[in-house]
Amino acid sequence: MKNLNIYLSVFIALAITRFIPHPPNFTSLLALSFYVPALLGIRYLPIVIISFAITDVLIGFHNTILFTWGSVLIVGLLSNYLNKSIIFRMSGALAGVFIFYLITNFGVWSGGMYGYSPSGLMTSYIMGLPFLGYNLISTFLFSALIETVYRFYKVKVKKI
Repeated sequence: MKNLNIYLSVFIALAITRFIPHPPNFTSLLALSFYVPALLGIRYLPIVIISFAITDVLIGFHNTILFTWGSVLIVGLLSNYLNKSIIFRMSGALAGVFIFYLITNFGVWSGGMYGYSPSGLMTSYIMGLPFLGYNLISTFLFSALIETVYRFYKVKVKKI
């Protein structure tokens, strides 16, 4: 039952931020991708990816889906190495934003949207900058929220 509550909580947290009106890429995705395996264990990473897949079914698939899902997987795996302190976790989550940016914009370029040339690749990364900005802000805010809840939970559990 405890695992079911965790699964549902992750799905709801992700789904809400993907379905309510928001600026592009302003979601909890990368914060959850990093923090779920960092705080709960790597065995919970599939629930983030499954939640992401379910919301993609409802939103609609796109031709860069393997790049987005793959980058979420890489960010989650990275969390295993950067979970020692709040500084490491926040830095890791923000590093995950850049990993996501690099991988997904490469995917956009490989789809031929900007031409198969070095200038097309640079155009893809330049056009992705506004999304990067929103992603940085949202990941920072959701990471701070997760850290606050985590800290509160640790203090509350220690008192009991």
